[in-house]
Amino acid sequence: MTAPDGVVAQLQELGMSMYEAKAYLALVAAGEPLNGYEVAKRSGVPRSTVYETLGKLTASGATYEVRTDDDTVTYLPLPPASLLDRLRRRYESTLGSLRAALPAIVPPSRVHLIHNLTGRDALLERAGDVVAGARHDLFLSTWPQENVDLEQLVREADARGVAVTTLTYGEDEEIPGHTYSHRLSPPAVVLENLGCRLFVAVADRRECVIGGFVGDDAWGIFSDNPAVVMVAVEYVRHDIAMQLMAEHFPADEVAAFWTDDVDLARLRSDHGFAATALRAGGSDGESRPGGRRRRRGGRSA
Repeated sequence: MTAPDGVVAQLQELGMSMYEAKAYLALVAAGEPLNGYEVAKRSGVPRSTVYETLGKLTASGATYEVRTDDDTVTYLPLPPASLLDRLRRRYESTLGSLRAALPAIVPPSRVHLIHNLTGRDALLERAGDVVAGARHDLFLSTWPQENVDLEQLVREADARGVAVTTLTYGEDEEIPGHTYSHRLSPPAVVLENLGCRLFVAVADRRECVIGGFVGDDAWGIFSDNPAVVMVAVEYVRHDIAMQLMAEHFPADEVAAFWTDDVDLARLRSDHGFAATALRAGGSDGESRPGGRRRRRGGRSA
């Protein structure tokens, strides 16, 4: 039986070599003891290296030697469930030791990071790191499409006592902590204005991910620069404050102000610029739409 490539690759990520993974899977699939020749034949591991491979598996406890009555050496695998439990215990122990040891040797940071993230998977993975690393507070501005991917990590953060504050563009989403829906402008209008689903995740006022999603594509940054982190937090707080203020005034007055005010119209005139800037990795300011005008009340007659 040929081992599935995906399973082989995953076992490699847990420390086995390619040959070790293939040999182990061949033994699991056999359901009976195999000698080295049979393991090589079933797994595709070269006969010249199969005994060395089986020796390493035996030394690590993933297989056992079984001697027959005629003193032939055969091999049995550690059952998969037991193997996975053993690996989990081993890695948890190692991670616990490193978690205690590594901070002690890290010097104070002299350089703050800002690095680009390209692609949905890369952005959400880094955002997951930020959420998982939160210990005190977590600020999020998210859409339903991204909430699905981060929901479990956010729930785990809430369970360990992190103060979670979320602005969501979804309706009736069961997000833990303090959650506010974006009602001042419907999500469709926001999407039209920005050209993307703008996403923000900030942990402990210490690090953040800011990005934009369009369909299955995405671009953004990770940063632990205090200035970037502060702006990201204040963006989420300000947007939530706007929703709360709007709820305290008559809906028709809010709608009229939002659609008729000249300065608001100017500020919202650069439809799609946010997505363009994120996709391009930033802007030098030369191509920004909309010219400079004096604030109302300061215009000349």
